[in-house]
Amino acid sequence: MDDARQTESAQALHWNGLAGRAWVEAQDVLDQMLKPFQELLVEAIVPGSGGQVLDVGCGTGSTTLAVGRLLGANGRCVGVDISEPMIAAARARAEREGSPVSFIRADAQTHAFAPASFDMIISRFGVMFFEDPIRAFANLRHAARNDAELRFVAWRSAAENPFMTTAERAAAPLLPDMPTRPPDAPGQFAFADQHRVHRILEESGWGGAEIRPIDVACTLPETAMVYYLTRLGPLGSILHEADAPMRARVIDTVRAAFDPYVHGAEVRFTAACWMVRAEARSVSRGEAPA
Repeated sequence: MDDARQTESAQALHWNGLAGRAWVEAQDVLDQMLKPFQELLVEAIVPGSGGQVLDVGCGTGSTTLAVGRLLGANGRCVGVDISEPMIAAARARAEREGSPVSFIRADAQTHAFAPASFDMIISRFGVMFFEDPIRAFANLRHAARNDAELRFVAWRSAAENPFMTTAERAAAPLLPDMPTRPPDAPGQFAFADQHRVHRILEESGWGGAEIRPIDVACTLPETAMVYYLTRLGPLGSILHEADAPMRARVIDTVRAAFDPYVHGAEVRFTAACWMVRAEARSVSRGEAPA
């Protein structure tokens, strides 16, 4: 079910390279860290209700599997992600669990989903990476039935999430080529501006958007910190290019910068995010959504 026509966009190259492999290797830690958001999304699923659900940017499949468990025998949950390493990991997890969920390796922005085939579309931090978000959400609207629900979680601003930028800020004086995060560019904080999110949804055929701020307590083991800060995010994308002495210096500097978040064996931080809900506006048969 892979999309053979998927182009090698910047996001495809990123998530099929070091970033995708790093997420797979840190799967257990990241799933535990982000579990509160998964729970917020799946609370909309009525156990045993059936239904057709699409999980966008499903990664290694934790949320897809959780939804599949709730839907019951008459339901179907499909996960889609651009990353081959993560989709491979998700399929392996589903096989081990004996879950009927399925996964598509494709760009949800352009993939030819069956029209009007989903009752609900969800995403845990997967929709901020679209290179053309209006086109992407219009494509998702095409895949949704009239009045289907869209629910997703996205990060608010970098300023409101200092934990998420600690590594790059601490390493920047040592690594002048550290990648920057241009405003509104595809990436973690692309949906920081709620007015922009409203506009994207409105222009792509989704109505009744509700965007509310949520502040969620997250944790990860202190033993996972060095892996987390050296393999993920902007620092993870370039640290491997440094020589051994510089890598050691950067790691020591960045690890010290996280000390305020370390409480014994646990790292604690607050994630400032948006919980977004919208509905697929009804359109006449044969009419394309706006």
